[in-house]
Amino acid sequence: MIRNVLGSIVALAGAAAAVLSPFRDWYDGRLGRHYRIGDLFTGVTGAHPGVFGSILLPFLFAAVVTVVGVVLRSRPLVALAGVVVLGFTVLWMVRQGQAAGELTVSGDGSGLQPGVACAAGGGALLLLGAALMSGRGHARLGARADRSRPYDAPGSEDPDTWPPTREPGPSMETGPWPEPEADPYVGPPDHGRPPDDRPPQP
Repeated sequence: MIRNVLGSIVALAGAAAAVLSPFRDWYDGRLGRHYRIGDLFTGVTGAHPGVFGSILLPFLFAAVVTVVGVVLRSRPLVALAGVVVLGFTVLWMVRQGQAAGELTVSGDGSGLQPGVACAAGGGALLLLGAALMSGRGHARLGARADRSRPYDAPGSEDPDTWPPTREPGPSMETGPWPEPEADPYVGPPDHGRPPDDRPPQP
């Protein structure tokens, strides 16, 4: 339970960082939402797309997948969101590096800027949150199903015991002959006569 809560908090923080990153500068003062999704596959251009045509769209999709994964306590969904964020971030870095000839980091506002770090950090937090989550506990469900299954009958190698206490029980092995029974008749009462006066037994 604690792992799920901690993983969910980390994952939601990563999704929030990923969604906010396109509203910050990515390279040379250009906002991340000013990059088209198509630029990541054909090459970076100077076009400014709309919100739903920019790199913001896959990050919004990743955030929705993260929320669904947290609600369902699904580690694969949260991990998928992290892969989407990191994948688009790395793809942008490749295309931007091809367009600029190199990727640089400087303190005068040129080169890579905080928006890229925010996106990469958000993707890393999503993967970390997926790793921290313990999932839905399929093992515990399986254990409850095993407890509800009836016990098997004892085998021939152990016929005198029965689960779950393994205490001795009636034997299952019998001989071919019937068991002898005690004769309940013991003769007439002797009424105190001495042993020598008793009549012979037939």
